Amino acid sequence: MSDPSPTAAPPASLTLATPCNLFLIGPMGAGKSAVGRALAQLLTLRFIDSDTEIERRTGVDIPFIFEREGEMGFRVRERDVLDDLTQWAGIVLATGGGAVIRPENCARLQARGTVIYLQASVAQQLERTQHSRHRPLLWDKDPAARLAELLAVREPLYRSIAHLVVSTDRRKVATVAEAIVQGLAALDAERIG
Repeated sequence: MSDPSPTAAPPASLTLATPCNLFLIGPMGAGKSAVGRALAQLLTLRFIDSDTEIERRTGVDIPFIFEREGEMGFRVRERDVLDDLTQWAGIVLATGGGAVIRPENCARLQARGTVIYLQASVAQQLERTQHSRHRPLLWDKDPAARLAELLAVREPLYRSIAHLVVSTDRRKVATVAEAIVQGLAALDAERIG
């Protein structure tokens, strides 16, 4: 695992020697969806957001699923969708922040692609999520404390399955995507070297 810092402009397009499925993990507000779209465009891959796919397949939004089925029901749906999506080819997949709490998800992500942990501080997460009404786990009197609690539990899981770690704090989406491309090129060189 490494945290690449861009030193030179990456190629506009990168052809990786290793089959390419990229799975973005990390806490809510880390920028997985925005970075995933930019990364998919750089690498000419298909972008998929697992939460959006869950909503598409169920016909309802995630807050509704949480309201009707609780977090446990949502996690079962998430597990099933991730099992399906991680078997696709040529994708950049942005996962939900809690995808790593189920061991089967971790095993599938790590075995079926390159896992990239987008790291973000609690302060950065709070700044990016403070106006969202679409995050049931933050419907709390103290969202900062809730984010810190979630990160304390999940960060070891993120790190344990990540092939690459990239910080998103105070960085532009394009800069993070370019850093990932450089990190992927380095990983690919290691794999074939």
